Amino acid sequence: MHMQRRKPADGGARRRPMFQRKICRFCMDKIEHIDYKDIKILRNMLTERGKIIPSRISGNCATHQRKVTVAIKRARNISLIPFTNI
Repeated sequence: MHMQRRKPADGGARRRPMFQRKICRFCMDKIEHIDYKDIKILRNMLTERGKIIPSRISGNCATHQRKVTVAIKRARNISLIPFTNI
């Protein structure tokens, strides 16, 4: 016996939710170099538990996200930023 597939309730096509594209804050301010000693900027890129916020959430472009990651890791190694905040 042949079973028919159910169509979604919205009439057929599945739609992806619309969202606002986030813009890289470093590209907006034209910041080329991200310094590991600038803790104010780096703290905003960490969660409360000390994890690095991914670019899809922070809105950073790939180039600046890599620079932020390197700067955070350097700051952690010389104890400017803790590894965890537990």
